[in-house]
Amino acid sequence: MTPRANLFSAIQVMLDRQAEDAICGVLVLRLRGMREAQLRHGYDFGNQIMRAAYARIERLLRHVDRVFEAGEDTFIAVLPALRNPTHALLAATRLMSAFEEPLACPGRPWIGRAVVGAALYAEHGVDAELLCRRAEMAHDEAIRTGEPFAMYETEGTRIEILYGELRDDIEANRLEVYFQPQVHCESGKVARVESLSRWTSATRGMVMPSDFIPFAERSDLIVPLTRWNLNASLRHAAAMRDAHVMLDVSVNLSPRVFVERGFTEQFLGALEIWNVPAENVIVEVTETAILTDLEMSVRVLRRLRDRGVRVAIDDFGTGYASFSYLRHFPATELKIDKSFVGTMADDSHTGQLVGAMIDVARRMKLESVAEGVEDAATMDQLIGMGCDYLQGYHLGRPAPALHYVQERSREAAATA
Repeated sequence: MTPRANLFSAIQVMLDRQAEDAICGVLVLRLRGMREAQLRHGYDFGNQIMRAAYARIERLLRHVDRVFEAGEDTFIAVLPALRNPTHALLAATRLMSAFEEPLACPGRPWIGRAVVGAALYAEHGVDAELLCRRAEMAHDEAIRTGEPFAMYETEGTRIEILYGELRDDIEANRLEVYFQPQVHCESGKVARVESLSRWTSATRGMVMPSDFIPFAERSDLIVPLTRWNLNASLRHAAAMRDAHVMLDVSVNLSPRVFVERGFTEQFLGALEIWNVPAENVIVEVTETAILTDLEMSVRVLRRLRDRGVRVAIDDFGTGYASFSYLRHFPATELKIDKSFVGTMADDSHTGQLVGAMIDVARRMKLESVAEGVEDAATMDQLIGMGCDYLQGYHLGRPAPALHYVQERSREAAATA
């Protein structure tokens, strides 16, 4: 694999040789599924895949083109002197089609999907590093939309999230857990916290969860992100218990982890490792996500609930819930979406809907949680409706879990 600095230098040399009006394509090709194959069959098998893939790419390109190995599953191809931008698309199409056939690796054939992103010199930049970043952004856009190819678009490009950067930061534990408190209405005290993932990119600064979490959901990063969040949350939960701060912890699960082999055992094993009782953990799964594979969701979550873990249906009211679905689903609580809670004070009809949701929860012996409580009037209205728990900026903003645990530990020590 070419070191990154040398890679950019080599590409820059090729770019500098271009005529002023020339078009040069920079393609980022990533092999989906290669990492999983490497982890399952060994690093040597991963090397075999990369060597076979490199040879196949090189055979498909022109003699003036050059391909670089840029990562454990990534190649960068530089295509100088293109006649027009369409030729970059044609080259990408040839590459993607080529990987529909298995690679002949020693010992076993391997087949994986190729996803390609492209940027053009000089339309999208003249600097090698910038063009590579923009080609990778196009690659990530292709993943987001479920397409095998995308060209970088100067206008309308979403926030520049790089697949490799987010993946590396998850693996290196560079994300951070934040805790947001949930107040028990009857006692008026904080009874538990919701764990939230936060990411500060080295190149882009703080990235909003509304950007990087949906991106992770659309790619294969949601599984490692979910695992990271679970273990990081339990680590802080264990620290709270050691300091005699007895707060339950709520963690968000993507149903995409449910198809992972042994996920339930891994989840329960994490509880044992961190010595956190199952009864003190709530898992949150969005209503819409659940319904994409209801049978699998019910099976996995029922096993967790049977071991004492509580189950919350998050964003309740925004999907397609029915009484039949609620009757079969192993939920212990409904979490009413903030889109309802935030407007109920000014809209009596919405207020009635929220009241009906709380009543449904009560009749089904489920606890109700209202998120998005932004003011005292909304809080009082929800308490009057008989809501069990409240969450929102009026009651406490998300804070770094490390600082939150330290603060609550000091309070517990002072009152001991």
